[in-house]
Amino acid sequence: MKAQQLNFQLDAVGQRLDRALAEALPELSRMQWQRLIKDGRVLVDARPAKPSLRLETAVNIEANIPESTDSELVPLSISLDIRYEDEDIIIVNKPAGMVVHPGSGHEQDTLVNALLAHCPDLPGIGDTKRPGIVHRLDKDTSGLLAVAKHDEALRHLQAQFKNRTVGKKYLALVDGQIQPSAALIDAPVGRDPRQRKKMAVIALGSSARAREAQTHYEALTYYDEHALVECSLHTGRTHQIRVHLAYAGYPIVGDTVYGRRKASLPLSRHFLHAAVLQIRRPSDDEEITVRAELPPELQQSLDLLDSQKT
Repeated sequence: MKAQQLNFQLDAVGQRLDRALAEALPELSRMQWQRLIKDGRVLVDARPAKPSLRLETAVNIEANIPESTDSELVPLSISLDIRYEDEDIIIVNKPAGMVVHPGSGHEQDTLVNALLAHCPDLPGIGDTKRPGIVHRLDKDTSGLLAVAKHDEALRHLQAQFKNRTVGKKYLALVDGQIQPSAALIDAPVGRDPRQRKKMAVIALGSSARAREAQTHYEALTYYDEHALVECSLHTGRTHQIRVHLAYAGYPIVGDTVYGRRKASLPLSRHFLHAAVLQIRRPSDDEEITVRAELPPELQQSLDLLDSQKT
């Protein structure tokens, strides 16, 4: 599309600005209009605005459309395991192997791409690369992840995570019979100064990136050389559970970054699963609890250990 300077009146009382523009000029998608608005290329009555602006009267629009407004995010028809959904949020059971949002090496095969196909209004909610995303899971960590469907829901969820009122429980299988059977690991986590792609336990003050981190664990089942533990996060640092359990001397099975180079069980991923997510719904602030059972490949590892019990 060639560069254009548009001036017109928009009469769409009660609608969001981005939706109204997409309906008035459908040659640009709603996502593209959102980007133009955020870049300050759309003026409403000669003033900048937000995509979420609710129109109360007819307004005059000035739009400066550059030569190219191609979107970097592409909706893809990828099957989603949705465990809860309402008008405000979606809670998805993410499979291992799927990256949450686009990044280096993963531009078009992420959870965000799948969500865009399921929920076309998602673009424009928060970060342009991570629309609606409030928290994340590592590529090879499976389990529950909440996504906001509009700005107000995003702010509601962000406040819950900031205030640490979200309940998150993970299941992890570790190498060794972890002792004590329950404890709080309270150790700051930051970027490993020797290997920048890894995280590590680092004393506060020794690294500008080190931040307090607390993980509570409880052993659920002991095996001959392993233990199944339930972990509850008090903070949400990158790789926190993986780093903390390895720091305690009981790395997660299959975690070749922080644990053994060769998995102690026939498993092609690390054994970490976000099994329980407890949040308050943005619509009525009521608490809901969503659960996700272990995926087959992790359950098979436990079945194998059960069969080997002496």
